[in-house]
Amino acid sequence: MKKSPLLLLGCLVFFTAFSQDSKQKIERACLNYIEGFYEGDTSKLVRSLTPSGVYEPDGNMTYRQAIDYAKNVLAKKNFAKEGSPKKIEILDISHSIASAKVTAWWGIDYILLAKHGENWMIEQVLWEGPPEKN
Repeated sequence: MKKSPLLLLGCLVFFTAFSQDSKQKIERACLNYIEGFYEGDTSKLVRSLTPSGVYEPDGNMTYRQAIDYAKNVLAKKNFAKEGSPKKIEILDISHSIASAKVTAWWGIDYILLAKHGENWMIEQVLWEGPPEKN
């Protein structure tokens, strides 16, 4: 009888640690995504995007185009302005999939991630730019 509460407490500690580790890795993948575009750092995009993913609502931005966009930011030194938003909200985490909302200078992105080994990678991004002014 006395072992049950102790076992339950041990499981709770394990799953809390597992959840925190996943949360931190998901946040890092999303930060790599934003910072890759903000800084023109292709290595951050490579660490966060899967090559087969779709990164624009109409499917026009491929993995290669995302990498090329970041290269262009670096080449032209067209970095994000200081203070540009980098907000990440984790919406849901499961065992091997997760979703997040990212707010950046270009608008809002909804991101679907999948766990690949020990890493979380972005599989799809659906984004919307800022509202049009009438």
